[in-house]
Amino acid sequence: MTYFFQVIPIFLLIFCRITSFFVVVPILSSRNVPMMFKIGLSVFISLIIFATMGLDKPIPMDGEYILLIIREMLVGVLLGFLAYIFFTVVQTAGSFMDMQIGFSMASVIDPLTGASTPMLGNLKYMVAVLLFLSFDGHHFLIRAIIDSYRWIPLDNQLFSRIYDGQISNFLFQSLSKMFYLSFQLAAPIIAALFLTDLGLGLLTRVAPQFNIFVIGAPLKMILGFFLLVILFPELISQFQHLFATIFDYMEKLLQLISGTQQPSPK
Repeated sequence: MTYFFQVIPIFLLIFCRITSFFVVVPILSSRNVPMMFKIGLSVFISLIIFATMGLDKPIPMDGEYILLIIREMLVGVLLGFLAYIFFTVVQTAGSFMDMQIGFSMASVIDPLTGASTPMLGNLKYMVAVLLFLSFDGHHFLIRAIIDSYRWIPLDNQLFSRIYDGQISNFLFQSLSKMFYLSFQLAAPIIAALFLTDLGLGLLTRVAPQFNIFVIGAPLKMILGFFLLVILFPELISQFQHLFATIFDYMEKLLQLISGTQQPSPK
């Protein structure tokens, strides 16, 4: 029984971080992934981490244990949420393009999240998921949460980092980076359709008899689809840069919480 009470507190803390990570991390947290698979994978990874860490520092199950559980859940949620922020770059870029093409009036239900998403954003999101799986990105996510125990042990100083404002500042900078990447991803189509709107405006001044609302909408849709066909092969390199940014910022977050480095994302 003594060994049992030494094992259970440590294993539960590890399990809390792993499960909270899988709740918010992209792809693995989607509704299409069975709940039993998520729980089983969390238990399996927790056993691997527990077998690696051992029982070097026994943790008593006292009144402070609740704070330890909250702290471990926050670590998992922060890592998963950071990856989720950068995965929404694709949908945000799609919403920018939908507003220019004219698809913002129509939206579809994303089966992965159950929320209403833009049409082009949903298309690019599905392409991003396929490329992410083909690049073994889900393996890197699992590796990231396993390696988090090297940077952030169970006796980490997360609460002090949150109190100092370092975590909130880092998340704000990450959100700014997300909008920058999403606009960069949608910039070619936005610029081309802006010039199209400018040309249609000049046509209205030159030939007022033309009904721009009848001519402009089909023209912008045709031009938008034509640009999508041309730019579609470049999505691979753009998504590779996006995935590299995800893991780079996750590493910076781990370093920030561990106190080994004070990152300033740019």
